Amino acid sequence: MFIHALDFLDKRHTVAGRKFNRWLLPPAALAIHLCIGMAYGFSVFWLPLSKAIGIKESVVCGADIGFFAELFVTTCNWKISTLGWMYTLFFVFLGSSAALWGGWLEHVGPRKAGVVSALCWCGGMLFSALGIYTHQFWMMLLGSGVIGGIGLGLGYISPVSTLIKWFPDKRGMATGMAIMGFGGGAMIGSPLAALLMKQFATETDVGVMQTFVAMAGIYFIFMMAGALGYRIPASNWQPKGWTPPAKQINNDMITPHHVHLKNVFKIKQFWLLWGVLCMNVSAGIGVIGMSSPMLQEVFGGQLIGIAKTYNQLDKNELASIAAIAAGFTALLSLFNIGGRFFWATLSDKLGRKLTYSVFFVLGCLLYISVPNSAMTGNTPLFVAALCIILSMYGGGFATVPAYLADLFGTQMVGAIHGRLLTAWATAGVLGPVIVNYMRDYQLGLGLPREQVYNQTMMILAGLLAIGLCCNLLIRPVADKWFMNADELAEEKRLANEKSHDEEGGEAIDGDTPIHPAIVYLAWTLVAIPLTWGIYKTLMNVSKFFV
Repeated sequence: MFIHALDFLDKRHTVAGRKFNRWLLPPAALAIHLCIGMAYGFSVFWLPLSKAIGIKESVVCGADIGFFAELFVTTCNWKISTLGWMYTLFFVFLGSSAALWGGWLEHVGPRKAGVVSALCWCGGMLFSALGIYTHQFWMMLLGSGVIGGIGLGLGYISPVSTLIKWFPDKRGMATGMAIMGFGGGAMIGSPLAALLMKQFATETDVGVMQTFVAMAGIYFIFMMAGALGYRIPASNWQPKGWTPPAKQINNDMITPHHVHLKNVFKIKQFWLLWGVLCMNVSAGIGVIGMSSPMLQEVFGGQLIGIAKTYNQLDKNELASIAAIAAGFTALLSLFNIGGRFFWATLSDKLGRKLTYSVFFVLGCLLYISVPNSAMTGNTPLFVAALCIILSMYGGGFATVPAYLADLFGTQMVGAIHGRLLTAWATAGVLGPVIVNYMRDYQLGLGLPREQVYNQTMMILAGLLAIGLCCNLLIRPVADKWFMNADELAEEKRLANEKSHDEEGGEAIDGDTPIHPAIVYLAWTLVAIPLTWGIYKTLMNVSKFFV
């Protein structure tokens, strides 16, 4: 009885009617991505959690308490470096779960995957809340890091294949809208978490546990609404008035055929695109993690109009430039988010290969310009360079699903995208290691703080040059790798795909048109929190320009 009650989650029950409005899909995807994107903002919890015992002053663990002992200790606080492992696990399990269960997602459809994502992400937060209550860090790692990380992976790729099939004429724009939401999740979640912690905090409690519970409830409502709003087009559907472009010289990178997931690791284009994504992300993610200290150390007192290096500043002056650096970090986040939509949409006009070539050539030149901007004290040029670089970092994430669809077809693009996200997991280690260890190495050589990032910028430019080479080597996939008609028909059968004309293929929506008010309402429901998040971010950005 219970199993039959869940039949509405099956892919065959999510086929849209002939008059379904495809513009309902992007807000459904945004509803999920804006929630799981809070993974970027979890650092807002680190400082309060490091004082969970003692509240005002942290009860520091003794030297004999190592990492594994911290997993179970209840008499002292966790170190911030220990708490950071939750962040690491987020992206390790995002990539691994997307790679492992991408094929399952293609067969069961985005609705079931979205529901599982909501259960994992929100259930993981609730389990973490219990870990905070009992002061058991292993529960937080298992709850948010592992279970939540699986929810991240499934939620991240759940709309990709669907959006690409609904928007064959605007692939880049469609995926750009959804993945923009992932970048904007922390922009909403971080200030929301700060407000909730302030509300729940008492003389004996930092308020993080209650915040986790409240946010899990809010996110569950939004994510379930998004998942239940997913529809897939019938297999014979295409936008009104649009016909697939003929395969000509100017668009030979866009195939009308489809590669099976089982073959993708054998194809050189996949690994070249893996290198493209890995290099683009590695060059950007390290800068994101060090943006605040980098600005402070490079410009020091210049940020507040005094001729002092970073080491010469007093406590009040350091606090002043830290506030400015926080505004700089917020500014970078806006460019990261905006770049996801801008560059992905532009790629529909330029083509994916040319768009990535722009990323690498322009990014390389900008990285090379950064040391000169720092040496001459040209703060506006320094900031502008990093803002453009971060826009292309975000743009790389949003453009790659469309690039995959162009090369490998749309039938299993969500699953292939999941496999490709292992490049993100690799870059999540490579980028920060390069930036952090090169900084420490340069400081160890006795270089002034304002010069320790110069060599790093050259290395990051080198990574982009490698990415450019990978991109230039990408050619159309050979015909031998595409599924033949029988293989494609079998895959569609396994994926429960139906056309409107097939037996059992009638859509749940029938032919009833979607009222425009429903579309506007859906967009309004995701626009309200997104607008609030942008407002809060702009308030932080204003500190940079004061």
